[in-house]
Amino acid sequence: MFEDREDAARRLAEALSAWRGRDPLVLAIPRGAVPMGRVLADELGGELDVVLVRKLGAPYQPELALGAIDEQGALQWTPGLGPSAADPMWLEHEKITQLDLMRARRERYRRCKPAIDAAGRIVIVVDDGLATGSTMAAALLAIRARNPQQLICAVPVAARASLARVRPLCDEVVCLETPEPFHAVSQAYRHFEQVDDEEVERVLAPGAGSDPQGNED
Repeated sequence: MFEDREDAARRLAEALSAWRGRDPLVLAIPRGAVPMGRVLADELGGELDVVLVRKLGAPYQPELALGAIDEQGALQWTPGLGPSAADPMWLEHEKITQLDLMRARRERYRRCKPAIDAAGRIVIVVDDGLATGSTMAAALLAIRARNPQQLICAVPVAARASLARVRPLCDEVVCLETPEPFHAVSQAYRHFEQVDDEEVERVLAPGAGSDPQGNED
């Protein structure tokens, strides 16, 4: 469906053109969506920042998200999975691990720029796609608590059930493709390379232009 994340981001920007020139705050979920967010912010005439959330992977199957956690420790469980799918001691360890990782990333990314207040802003939360939807759900709830004027979820591709899950958590959903059957976000991209922290820092740096590469986090 998409050549790469830059292609997807430019198509998303067109779908979000109603917000062009209205100074939207684009909040990208690290790491892969950050270069995409740079494209959206540039195309729409807005600002770019990150919203830090992390999925909680299943034991022995880390790509399967039991749920997601935000920086304050609030949890969103994947329907049909959640805490009952893992040993409580292991789950507590996983939560601590992801909170520590987010703290480290926050310190690292904040060297590039201070956090931007979402209060009263048009906020567009972007990710490269929705599989379970848990990460986006955690991100939207975290941002809703900051009292934005308008909260928009923007993704190139999503599973239909996950899209329905996040729709009540925001004011608007923009999604370009909902393939059926849905297997994985990466299958919607011809090129789906990783993005490291150095790339995120470069994209967040003042004066940075858009040059997305991609990552599935």
